[in-house]
Amino acid sequence: MTLDERAVLLNELAQGLRPPAGGLAWFEGLAEDEQHEVLLALREFCVQARATGEDASEAIRRSGLRPTHTPSVLILAGRIDQQLGKVAALRPRHERIKAFRLLIQVLGLADARRRQRYCADGCGHDWHQLGRGAP
Repeated sequence: MTLDERAVLLNELAQGLRPPAGGLAWFEGLAEDEQHEVLLALREFCVQARATGEDASEAIRRSGLRPTHTPSVLILAGRIDQQLGKVAALRPRHERIKAFRLLIQVLGLADARRRQRYCADGCGHDWHQLGRGAP
């Protein structure tokens, strides 16, 4: 299985292999429907990486969002798997940008933990090979 270019970019951002400013500029340049697709993909990646409620507060801090911003409030308001969907569904442009910043950080935290716990001795996940060259 190969990753599409969007999935590669999102995983590189989450793993710190690409500068956040470049990722944000890319996201801001997308049409609204494409931004929504990206947020839905990020939500799915976060669920697959087994994001936890503990990831939420740290992701808020790392994203630079205030605790009072809508995505921050939403992600802390209940079970994270449900709240990730609410964050990904935000519609106003300024909220989508905040949601993107937050979900990238959630993915980074959850995936780093998953890689450490379950993939430390090697795995077949293409996205865990990104920093090492071709899988």
